[in-house]
Amino acid sequence: MNMKTMHQRRSLCPISFSLEMVGDLWSLLIVRDIIYFGRKTYGEFLSSDEGIARNILATRLVQLEQKGILLKKPHPTDGRKDVYELTEKGLDLIPILLDMAEWGAKHEPETAGSEAWLQEVNMGKEALIQLIRETVQEGGSIFVGKENVLSKLQNAK
Repeated sequence: MNMKTMHQRRSLCPISFSLEMVGDLWSLLIVRDIIYFGRKTYGEFLSSDEGIARNILATRLVQLEQKGILLKKPHPTDGRKDVYELTEKGLDLIPILLDMAEWGAKHEPETAGSEAWLQEVNMGKEALIQLIRETVQEGGSIFVGKENVLSKLQNAK
């Protein structure tokens, strides 16, 4: 690594690098919204329960695109909108989000983490990650939409 790259990062620690890429609350929630709920547009992200401010959302979308986590494309039917998709780098965050959800549900029982979903996550994590990855690449999500991961898992039983 050259000195120029070193000055752009706080340290050579891979955890520090990861946090610099997506370590703030809003960035991870945008990625979560794509993976878990199939949200793809500015307006859909704005409707999340956490109530992100418009200026913060706009800034985070630009940052995630610049960091190579999101790809912005014109909406296929509405020229006034853009849609956001995860890149390969963004899809690689799936296992991290699953682990964070599991950790949060374990340590805060009042979270909305479904016990059945957490059991699915633990039963075959690698296969589940691959199924989520493929579903999100096809435009789906974990919980929302016709071909969501949860329904695929239920149909496979």
